[in-house]
Amino acid sequence: MSTVSRRAFVAGTAGVTAGVLAGLDRSAQAEPKRGGTLVIASAGVPTLNPAILSGGGPGLPGAQLFASLLEFDDQFRPRPYLATSWDMSADGLAYTFHLVPTAVFHDGAPITSEDVAFSLDTVRANSPFGPTMFGSVDRVETPDSHTAKFVMKRPDPAFLSCLAPILLPVLPKHVFDKGPIRMNPANLAPVGSGPFKFVEFKQGNYVILERFNNFFRPNRPLLDKIVIRIIHDSETLVLALESGEIDYVSGEGLHYSDILRLQKNKKFVTTRKGFEALGPVDYLQFNLRKPPFNKALVRQAIAHAIDKNFIVDKLQYGLTKRLDGPLNPENPFASKDLTLYKYDLEKAKKLLNEAGYPMKGDARFKVTLDAGPFYPDGLVLVADYLKPQLKRIGIDVEQRTSPDFGTWVKWISNYEYDFTMNSSWNYPDPTIGVSRLFLCNNQRKGVMWANNEGYCNPVVDHLLNTAAREMHMDVRKELYRSFQKNVTTDLPFIWTTTETLYAVFNKSVHNVQNTVWGPLQPLDAAYKT
Repeated sequence: MSTVSRRAFVAGTAGVTAGVLAGLDRSAQAEPKRGGTLVIASAGVPTLNPAILSGGGPGLPGAQLFASLLEFDDQFRPRPYLATSWDMSADGLAYTFHLVPTAVFHDGAPITSEDVAFSLDTVRANSPFGPTMFGSVDRVETPDSHTAKFVMKRPDPAFLSCLAPILLPVLPKHVFDKGPIRMNPANLAPVGSGPFKFVEFKQGNYVILERFNNFFRPNRPLLDKIVIRIIHDSETLVLALESGEIDYVSGEGLHYSDILRLQKNKKFVTTRKGFEALGPVDYLQFNLRKPPFNKALVRQAIAHAIDKNFIVDKLQYGLTKRLDGPLNPENPFASKDLTLYKYDLEKAKKLLNEAGYPMKGDARFKVTLDAGPFYPDGLVLVADYLKPQLKRIGIDVEQRTSPDFGTWVKWISNYEYDFTMNSSWNYPDPTIGVSRLFLCNNQRKGVMWANNEGYCNPVVDHLLNTAAREMHMDVRKELYRSFQKNVTTDLPFIWTTTETLYAVFNKSVHNVQNTVWGPLQPLDAAYKT
């Protein structure tokens, strides 16, 4: 079979040097120091297995516990990880990956192509975007223990981007194939393939990982331990950071006012760099399966009642951007051809009357509003704003506060909600992070960040499925433009603002923000001085 080498496929990038296997773009700094413990904050960790749940909660420990075939540098370029090299067929219908022959799992068992095939099947069946992300893959062939050949149903423009640690973690088949994977105790005490191995997980409190001495990259990792402390309260988080109890906060948990204050502290590095693969968007999500939100007029009325400019300028200090559609404005597929809803309370009241919800006493109807607990200003504070704001158009809102991240996930993924403030990541390609929220066949009860709202539009399905197969950028852009126009008219969500992610870490911490994945990358080259 004629092949195109990985160097030819990654056109325009520099050749991969021998040093790549020792790590990614490890910027020139003081001589790396071996040893020490890195303490990272997280807003919540419901599971340690990113194969069954997406997002930063499982992704933060998961990227340390599990290796993947590839990792990516700060320019989105794929680099060898568990795969030392790979080839793509000339027709784009086969990718052959050659594994590190000496790589072993944390229990000493060899990592084989059978584990890669099992992991692909597991992610496709269980991840909220598994069917969309890997729908182009027909099967994984295993001609020998260190060769995994992905046979494609069709060419896929996003395929290599799907092979990052939090998207395709390589799981040990002999551990995770025992019964239904969601019930497997290894989700909370995993045997992995990454640079750090599991020590202890106290749910709601902390995760402890330690160096895996038989990691396949020589002399890595550098740190002795990584401790992930779970802190829900932003004030506690800031105090822990300032006192030195925590070294690194990345992406979640801080108010924007905290960011502005911490930027002035010379003890810390504060940066927005390193989150380019995520593309977070915040939105109001409706349960379309029941009244009153099964009526588009009601959703449109609420859209007219939300002053997004006020949210950006007053609640978020101008650090975010107004959002009117499903794609982050920095996404190359983001369109300006959207159905817009001008802030107009009288228009909102008129639409509610047309929808059959006139005022009855002091309200038209009563609903319960939840909010994801991980972005305090983008989600929780906006939910606080919505309660009195929607009262102005006759909607009585009762706020429900979840005791922890896991409880909120359970409510939303099992459709036990009216509406909620939520956030998701676009990820490097809409096939990965966007389609999952809209495809009619991706309504999977109990799976978070799938189609939890119950939206179904055959036109949107066709546009998304066609874009996932299309290899020409201009044609893909037009398909996604039409998709965005359709969903902003149907309005299964009301998009509010972008989420601006920051990393704040002590200056003694090095090599933690050098890819497009923030902390959701292997931290085998991280060290402290």
